[in-house]
Amino acid sequence: MTIPEAFKDQEIFVTGASGFVGKALIEKLLRSCPNLGRIYVLMRPKKGHTIEERLQQQWETRLYERLRREQPNARSKLVAIAGDVEQLGLGISKDDLLRLRNVNIVYHSAASVRFDDALRTAILLNTRGTHELVKLALEWRQLKAFVHVSTTYSNPGVLEVEERVYPPLADWRTTIKLAETYDEEILNIFNLKYGNFQPNTYTFTKSLAEQVVNDYRDKLPILIFRPSIVVSTIEEPMPGWADNFNGPTGLLVACGVGILRSQNCDPNIVADFVPADIVARTLITSVYKFMGESQTRAKDSELYVVNCATANISPITMGEVIEIGKTFIRKNPFEKTLWLPGGGMTTCPVLHFVRFCTMHLLMAVVVDILLRLYNEKPFLMKLQRRIFAAFSALQVFAMTEWHFQNNNFRALHDIVPADEVSTFGFMQHANINYTEFFQHGIRGAKEFLLKESPESSRAARFRVKIFYVLDFLCRGIVYSFLLRLIFRFLVSLW
Repeated sequence: MTIPEAFKDQEIFVTGASGFVGKALIEKLLRSCPNLGRIYVLMRPKKGHTIEERLQQQWETRLYERLRREQPNARSKLVAIAGDVEQLGLGISKDDLLRLRNVNIVYHSAASVRFDDALRTAILLNTRGTHELVKLALEWRQLKAFVHVSTTYSNPGVLEVEERVYPPLADWRTTIKLAETYDEEILNIFNLKYGNFQPNTYTFTKSLAEQVVNDYRDKLPILIFRPSIVVSTIEEPMPGWADNFNGPTGLLVACGVGILRSQNCDPNIVADFVPADIVARTLITSVYKFMGESQTRAKDSELYVVNCATANISPITMGEVIEIGKTFIRKNPFEKTLWLPGGGMTTCPVLHFVRFCTMHLLMAVVVDILLRLYNEKPFLMKLQRRIFAAFSALQVFAMTEWHFQNNNFRALHDIVPADEVSTFGFMQHANINYTEFFQHGIRGAKEFLLKESPESSRAARFRVKIFYVLDFLCRGIVYSFLLRLIFRFLVSLW
């Protein structure tokens, strides 16, 4: 059976449909499995827009342009379901639950990916939300596969991560009860100790969500899918598409506009990035494999876990990423550049602090003063505070290298029929040209995130040339001042 045939007439329920992974998954399902039944997407009203309006707005974005052109009637297969993962029963009405009773496949990708969320919020969204969906799925008698989208960083204390569930950091039932009983302030007091000193609430609550899934493995056809850091698309529906600043995209944009000059990071760490379209493909093939083996899988067998990670297939260091980005951005700069694109990494916290004070804070003070003189609203100091907070939350990830075993992930390519490798395979991208990939990613950031033209204007290129001169002059002044201080100090010693 081909992969599209396996998905023929299947009813699919997707949470997190408006997220990065959810958008890519829905587009791929509709385009490559055109005979599927329906895709129900869980959404909540937001910013004055109803769920139908939000779904239509998503459908009209550039991501779905190819799908609209090739299959204009695919929109009729998308059905919005009102709900909220943070609510009991996901906030789904009785009428909508009746519409979902024949669901065959569930993709649970909804989660709060903010590393600085309060513990209570993260528990309700990531852990209790998973449990609430599992309870609903127990009533769906036609269910063939339930995919829980987790993260390879759900066990950050383990540096060699296998494709299995690890012992719990806490009891998930007790944790949910605590979140339902106590307020945010009380839980935040006990955050670090109760969370077993995890780096953030995201990894802790995603780890607990895996325990929920594991406890129901003998009651549901369920599996765990763990992507690493999801980045822009490599091929489809267009190279370079992204919808957020997470991961290296935000890093390159911040360096590109000139506001990120120093990072307390190990440049020799091999980073684990996986393109969004590879994630979408393997989410589909993991279900294809899982459903194909359902008759032979024992109910008491270990939970099927897929580490969607590529560092041992196509390795690249963080230092190489930054160098590729700096080289290309100076040739194709952003329109909103504030200073010469650049930035460097250091493992020395003292050096980073000095750089942060002189290159970040001092620059922010000067720019904000100039903005006030021109009666414009200052913003850079506030932005630098947010950057500092974000990198503080990411500190452990910037200084630690994990190794993710991915035999189950690699096997997903092997089960793809030969004539469908170009559509659902991924190992053909093993020898990825990272220079070309990140160039597409930067163009995508310009177009999809900053709403600029993918190619720089003449004014932007000229502005960078001016910044070259100003940067050279500023460095000369600073170095001259330092040399003068050193000279005076040496003279005083003589």
